[in-house]
Amino acid sequence: MPIKIKDDLPARKILEDEHIFVMTEYRALTQDIRPLKIVILNLMPTKIETETQILRCLSNTPLQIEVDLLQTSTYTSKNISEDHMLAFYQSFDDIKKKKYDGMIITGAPVELMEFEEVEYWEELCEIMEWSKTHVHSTFHICWGAQAGLYYHYGIPKYRLDKKLSGVFKHYLLNPKSRLFRGFDTTFYVPHSRNTSVRTVDIEKVPELKIMAASDEAGVYIAGNESGSQFFVMGHSEYDADTLKNEYLRDVERGLSPEIPKNYFKADNPSNEPEIRWRAHSQWVYSNWLNYFVYQTTPYYLEEDSLDK
Repeated sequence: MPIKIKDDLPARKILEDEHIFVMTEYRALTQDIRPLKIVILNLMPTKIETETQILRCLSNTPLQIEVDLLQTSTYTSKNISEDHMLAFYQSFDDIKKKKYDGMIITGAPVELMEFEEVEYWEELCEIMEWSKTHVHSTFHICWGAQAGLYYHYGIPKYRLDKKLSGVFKHYLLNPKSRLFRGFDTTFYVPHSRNTSVRTVDIEKVPELKIMAASDEAGVYIAGNESGSQFFVMGHSEYDADTLKNEYLRDVERGLSPEIPKNYFKADNPSNEPEIRWRAHSQWVYSNWLNYFVYQTTPYYLEEDSLDK
């Protein structure tokens, strides 16, 4: 919760410089509260698992949030019941006249395909274009991040020699960003992907800044200057056993996957995973919601063009 203080208290500037959420008396008196409106475009086949992971991360804040779940109309998931989709998901036509404080675009198991070959690519492009004027801040994850970088900035993805799977050490390149309030100097993030983007391509785009990275896993988070777009290559939202389940699934398929790095105790898949990313995962979502959505979004969304 924010700390309410006198407007001219000397500690105000120090606390604000440390990204402590302070609220002056004037702001408190004039503040109206409403729920944040968040839309999640869930492109994963494991709909319920992904919903649960993301909602868990969003819930670690005192902010009240209203969530709409969005599906594509041009592709129907085969791994979830039609009843679930009809009960809880909307199409783009259902929501395209609305405006949102925040949006999350998930990853998808289509990374080995060219973007244009993905069945719902044109619809996704329409949604990403719409987000520029109807969403205050958008949080893209894994393949969703690669798709966003490609659509908005023309940044390509590259196929890796082998799948990147495991939990990797990361470091901050922009430690003063409010997105990283509460972070340690180094922290861990799960990754699970067959493709990647390159630092050199992102650095060619003046509007973008690489904010965190890993020596092994590469770019972790890039964002634009306004905070309206974040591109997150890892899976900070993953449950303790997500990488384990992916590994066992690939073993059953006869794919001979490598053991996820830095994940099982002693790198032995018969052991339980070591969980070392949970605190960071809560911080990154909480900070995004607080600093880049709640504190900057207009009270009346319909009155703001949201052009960035």
